[in-house]
Amino acid sequence: MLKITGIRIPAAFGASALKPEIAALVHVKQAQIRALRILRRSVDSRKKSNVHFLYTVAAELDDEASVLRRNLPFVSPYVPETYAFPYSGMTAPQPPVIVGAGPAGLFAALCLAEAGVRCILLERGRDVDRRCADVARFWRTGVLNERSNVQFGEGGAGTFSDGKLTTGVHDRRVRFVFETFVRYGAPEDILYLAKPHIGTDRLREVVKAMRSRLVQLGCDVRFEHRMTGLECADGALTALHVRSPEKDYLLPARQLILAPGNSARDTFAALQAAGLPLEPKNFAIGVRIEHRQADIDAAQYGQAATLGTLPVSDYKLAAHLPDGRSVYTFCVCPGGSVVAASSEHGGVVTNGMSEYARDGENCNGGLLVSVTAEDFEPGPLGGVALQRRLEAAAYRSGGGDYRAPAQLVGDFLARRPSEKLGRVKPTYRPGVRLCNLWDVLPEYICRSLAAALPEMGRKIRGFDAADAVLTAVETRSSSPVRILRGESCMSAVRGIYPCGEGAGYAGGIVSAAVDGIRCAEAVCEALIQKQDENTEESL
Repeated sequence: MLKITGIRIPAAFGASALKPEIAALVHVKQAQIRALRILRRSVDSRKKSNVHFLYTVAAELDDEASVLRRNLPFVSPYVPETYAFPYSGMTAPQPPVIVGAGPAGLFAALCLAEAGVRCILLERGRDVDRRCADVARFWRTGVLNERSNVQFGEGGAGTFSDGKLTTGVHDRRVRFVFETFVRYGAPEDILYLAKPHIGTDRLREVVKAMRSRLVQLGCDVRFEHRMTGLECADGALTALHVRSPEKDYLLPARQLILAPGNSARDTFAALQAAGLPLEPKNFAIGVRIEHRQADIDAAQYGQAATLGTLPVSDYKLAAHLPDGRSVYTFCVCPGGSVVAASSEHGGVVTNGMSEYARDGENCNGGLLVSVTAEDFEPGPLGGVALQRRLEAAAYRSGGGDYRAPAQLVGDFLARRPSEKLGRVKPTYRPGVRLCNLWDVLPEYICRSLAAALPEMGRKIRGFDAADAVLTAVETRSSSPVRILRGESCMSAVRGIYPCGEGAGYAGGIVSAAVDGIRCAEAVCEALIQKQDENTEESL
């Protein structure tokens, strides 16, 4: 097969135009094209008068050698990048334990189980069906379940998001992650879209299918079981303290893949008490900004937005300010909603979510300001303390019932309280309370947002529109803590493998899953090494 890049198809046409365009590009007849597979599809909207789809395909042609001899710069032999978990037929004298059923924990467990290592998977939250019911109740009534919410439960925080799979990670395991998601029910278009997403509605079913496979392979999956502490001897892990609804118990363990998610603040404190090396990590704080999706589409696509052939648009913006801070957009959810993402009583947290169809009226995205260790008190958990202070301030400003404080962009830039909404209707539930965010957020956050908004408005027309809505506060975009580990993925305490976003080694669903696979590989290597040592001793 041949790889053909840079195929431009006008926005008014779809994939049906691919074959004639390819035939013209490589100078063959359409009948000579035996098979086509889309490898990548993106949208080029830099010129609003000439919006195109851009395709890369793998094509099977008659007499491919003669096509290659033409030395066309956009044609090359197709060599697929593959990855398979490199271990099989493994055994473990004691089941490894995995803490956290987010993407890092799920992929670590799945790889180990497929290799023959049955593990114990502890998830502090509930299974996805009961979790969805708890979250819906919170959004409807403002009654928060601290054990089961947007942050905690099967699938991790990404289960209530856009299911976005964009990543800056360049690793052959990435394709494996995508193919695994498809195997368990994700849409096949994630394999080629430039900005793939599963959608929160479909991701829930994928997560359940992955759990079913783990159980089938003999894994012990325990919901509402929270690790509360560690037992160590001679610098090595020996057991975990675990709390369940029925009892507290001690779980013997020699290997622990620790994938707690970035909101597991009590876990961070327990790890610090157990002597695991932690350090503060830079993160970001800000708001959700919400526009009408039709306005973002018009700004991004121009007249082509009316064709009905293009996907709903999103954006990626950044502003680097003179004082050294950065302001950037994060986790943009086209056709989605702003959601209440609290996990502790007395704190308001926002996030974004959309379903696979992305057919909501609004587009929302995180609008975040970089935060460094200089902005919070010293110590590994200083960032956590800052998050809690701002979430509590947002809770009070929202009225103390999990409504979120909100302000129109025009009023925010004028530093005056908002009194009524414009065209953009906030999607956050259980509701918003209009106010002046300058009274809620730190001065440096507000000042940075105010400097960045007009600059971003020059990049996307209407981004700083007066009636766009800012909803506060977003604090959980990444972990404020890093659990230190070495090149072998192991902590200074032998047998513990800090993993994923909560441990400070990933920044989204895909990179967390990839890190979970790496840690599963490291556990297998350690098991093999231990087996070899035991064999040598017996000889």
